[in-house]
Amino acid sequence: MIRINLLAVERKPKRTFNLGQKAPIACSLILIATAIGIGWRFWSLRQQSARLDAAIVQARQDAESLRSVLKQVEDFESRKSQLQQRVALIEELRRGQTGPVRLLDELSRAIPDRLWLTELKQENAEVRIDGRTTSLTALSDFVGNLEGSGYFARPVEILDSRVEAVQGTGDVVRFSVKAQFVMPGGQRP
Repeated sequence: MIRINLLAVERKPKRTFNLGQKAPIACSLILIATAIGIGWRFWSLRQQSARLDAAIVQARQDAESLRSVLKQVEDFESRKSQLQQRVALIEELRRGQTGPVRLLDELSRAIPDRLWLTELKQENAEVRIDGRTTSLTALSDFVGNLEGSGYFARPVEILDSRVEAVQGTGDVVRFSVKAQFVMPGGQRP
């Protein structure tokens, strides 16, 4: 027996995958996702570019401030160098000052009675002394005192000695002596 159902019952149609309908939706979703990805990448690159621009501006400002500081340091170094040169010159003059003072002190101690110095020339360590005395004994005492002082290298040479007659006072010995002035310890003035 065959049964026939005359009641109209709706049957649900079987769903089938229709690729033709779904492809535009899938392409639209891919296109939207790509646009969002490109937009996000553009935005992040723009943010990174803004940060780098700000860093460049800051670095230029820092470089400019450091240039002024560097200029000040160079000025201070220049002044320091000049002051060190001045201090070295002053110290050298101070050291050199003791030589002439000591020379004159030793000469004044070595001069016996009745002996006068008329000229004193110093060139480096060599000293030339011209003077007058009333006797040759005073001249030899002067040379001996110079040699005994420890500040004049031996021998102290008598370059010239002449007896001159002076009216009313008798004879005067005019002399010229050469010596090497040496500070104790072998230092030259």
